[in-house]
Amino acid sequence: MIRCMLNIWGVILYLRLPWITAQAGIALTWVIILLSSAVTSITGLSISAISTNGKVKSGGTYFLISRSLGPELGGSIGLIFAFANAVAVAMHTVGFAETVRDLLKEYNSQIVDPTNDIRIIGVVTVTLLLGISLAGMEWETKAQILFFIVIMVSLANYFVGTVLPPTPEKQAKGFFSYKADIFAYNFVPHWRGNDGSFFGMFSIFFPSATGILAGANISGDLKDPTVAIPRGTLMAIFWTTLSYLAVSATVGSCVIQDASGNLNDSIPAGSLDCEGLACRYGWNFTDCREEDCPYGLINYYQTLSMVSGFAPLITAGIFGATLSSALASLVSAPKVFQCLCKDNLYPVIGFFGKGYGKNNEPIRAYVLTYIIAVGFILIAELNTIAPIISNFFLCSYALINFSCFHASITNSPGWRPSFKYYNKWVSLLGSIVSVIIMFLLTWWAALIAIGIVFFLLAYVLYKRPAVNWGSSVQAGSYNMALSCSVGLNNVDDHIKNYRPQCLVLTGPPSFRPALVDFVGTITKNLSLMICGNVQTESPKQKKELTSSGHIQWLNKRKIKAFYTGVAAEKLRSGIQILMQATGLGRMKPNVLVMGYKRNWQTDYPWNMDSYVGIIHDAFDFNYGLCIMRMKEGLNISRLMQAHINPVFDRAEDPKVTENGGKDATAAPTANGTLDPETLIAEHQASTIFQCDQGKKTIDVYWLFDDGGLTLLIPYLLTRKKRWRNCKVRVFVGGQISRMDEEKKAIIALLNKFRLGFQDVHVLPDTNQKPHPEHMKRFEDLIAPWKLNDGFKEEASVNEMRKECPWKMSDEEIQKNQAKSLRQIRLNEILLDYSRDAALIVITMPVGRKGKCPSSLYMAWLETLSQDLRPPVLLTRGNQENVLTFYCQ
Repeated sequence: MIRCMLNIWGVILYLRLPWITAQAGIALTWVIILLSSAVTSITGLSISAISTNGKVKSGGTYFLISRSLGPELGGSIGLIFAFANAVAVAMHTVGFAETVRDLLKEYNSQIVDPTNDIRIIGVVTVTLLLGISLAGMEWETKAQILFFIVIMVSLANYFVGTVLPPTPEKQAKGFFSYKADIFAYNFVPHWRGNDGSFFGMFSIFFPSATGILAGANISGDLKDPTVAIPRGTLMAIFWTTLSYLAVSATVGSCVIQDASGNLNDSIPAGSLDCEGLACRYGWNFTDCREEDCPYGLINYYQTLSMVSGFAPLITAGIFGATLSSALASLVSAPKVFQCLCKDNLYPVIGFFGKGYGKNNEPIRAYVLTYIIAVGFILIAELNTIAPIISNFFLCSYALINFSCFHASITNSPGWRPSFKYYNKWVSLLGSIVSVIIMFLLTWWAALIAIGIVFFLLAYVLYKRPAVNWGSSVQAGSYNMALSCSVGLNNVDDHIKNYRPQCLVLTGPPSFRPALVDFVGTITKNLSLMICGNVQTESPKQKKELTSSGHIQWLNKRKIKAFYTGVAAEKLRSGIQILMQATGLGRMKPNVLVMGYKRNWQTDYPWNMDSYVGIIHDAFDFNYGLCIMRMKEGLNISRLMQAHINPVFDRAEDPKVTENGGKDATAAPTANGTLDPETLIAEHQASTIFQCDQGKKTIDVYWLFDDGGLTLLIPYLLTRKKRWRNCKVRVFVGGQISRMDEEKKAIIALLNKFRLGFQDVHVLPDTNQKPHPEHMKRFEDLIAPWKLNDGFKEEASVNEMRKECPWKMSDEEIQKNQAKSLRQIRLNEILLDYSRDAALIVITMPVGRKGKCPSSLYMAWLETLSQDLRPPVLLTRGNQENVLTFYCQ
């Protein structure tokens, strides 16, 4: 409490309150005082609530705001508040220097001239205060107690002086003790000068009320901040407000506006040739109407000293008030700035955060504060410095009140302040009033302050520092996300709002960066992306299911996606769980994206059969499907494992587990432990999808009507910067006799869909017989998977089918021969037309479940996409329309 009171009782009380009373009158001065107290009281309640919601460390106001609102607003207001306190050092020091200069003038002496005297005295004073501060908190605390005693004695001396009979010397200076007509005259405003307005006076007075955070600013040095801050802050506001009101009322009842200070101006009471209140008391100050007089309430800044019983005590009080406030600000600014520096929110300033000694004193921050204070001391004009501080402090108060309101309105269970005497709506009112007052005081300074806040806010939002303080902004984000997600349940899906929401079977996302980059390009700022991982290893090896490391990897790669991991005995059952359980309400995947299984011929056949089963499961669960194949493969886990643990166990067969193939979703087995955190820190592999694709082509082979997914994905790609210059070519099947008509029809349809695809090619030769060497290669491909049942008994064939359901009978080969030849022929067409494309998107063939063996289906996919240099995306919608040319 003492620290807050000392910081509130500053230079304004002794040197400007009488002048403000003369300008605004007693009534409006009380309004100014009470309005200031209302703002500070509301802020005091808010700061009390925030400071009792958990343990408070060093950093004061910055610590409280940043841990409540987060680093974005906390960092900006911390920097502004530290700067405001540094300027406050200058303001109080200039007030002290003014008093010393006036004392020198009374004895007809000066150093250089009035303005430079203030500068010299101010610089010397702030240098001495810096020395006291560097001596440590123990010396600073002792000095504050001494200052408090001096101020209390000086205030008592002033009030005693108001009731003592005025001497002729005091009467000549305008003091006549309590008079009803003086009170009545000074009750109303009498504006003079450039600052003569209500808000002009308010801007000068308000810094006197800003000391309420002096206790909070040294929170790290308090034994029990959660008790000391609320009690001390609120009691300080109460007692200092009473003292300001009392001083304003008493000085306005005792001292007239203008006085000459000349003893020769006395006249018989009631003289007719005299004008003004002083005439009634035997003094003629009529000349003061024509020219400025040195004394009187509106002219003499040292009025309290003149009124008091013993003037040197008031001078001592001025010294105590100004020096204590300057000292408190000089301690507060470095402490706040040190905490800000240690959080590393902004570049360069970390240099000033270093602490020294057992108390971790921020000596570098003290020196920086000293330099700023000296810079403003050189202005040497109190009425110029005070309004500068007002806007910065009001900005701080607005954010403190908003912090309390925001923490309350989010209904976070973590918001449990032990101080209960606050109201969220009152805090919001205090925040709004603070902002309004900022603009009413000095609109351009308010714009500068708010501009600085937003600039620093934008910087932190851009840099995204790695801090997590459990702020109310996080709680608010959760509430908003929850509310919007629940609200989506009340809205039926509509084809115009369709978005490809992708469940991507990446395993650990860092194992398949190309697949992550490709899908991330499509979904960025558009739709949902979830990276799914199925862990089939023993419980001891299931540490990869923790999502924090994978999310960190995604964030570092700037991929906006979620990660979900599940544990299952088999890969297929785990993916079934993912497809059914992943998502929230309408935020649910509708497209399954997976890598092509390159090792299906060498892997255990049941793994290949399971892979085809996953494709059928996707359609059964009403998912669209995309399979990505790249010439160099997708899975880089072995490279990463070798990078981290060079002793890779090559004796271990990669086919040990169901998902142990090259492109399966589980991690390979290795000697030692695979450390995802190390992968994240050390390995961010570059992929082709991170590069600009230039003016290449995206070739779309739209061979079946799958609802439009095959067309939609290339369109979404062309909206992205890296693919913007690519030309989309659409290839469709047709008859050679109707090529022109079919091309016009497809172009007309694409125009109705508003996709912007104009380059259409009709392929009349999709059903032609392939080249014999390619047919021979296909025969060789499926040969190991044949049952060769042509001359075997039925019972023997059925037994073979039961043991090897993935193998194909002669009958099945014959029934699917047309489809097989079509895949061979399509591969020839792809090689002819799309050898240099950036991406090939082709409608994926689908084998009928139970009619097409898994080995034959994999042979189709292999044949269709083999020998192609560009990435190939095999796409198939679930027959749900995703494109429309209607407006409703």
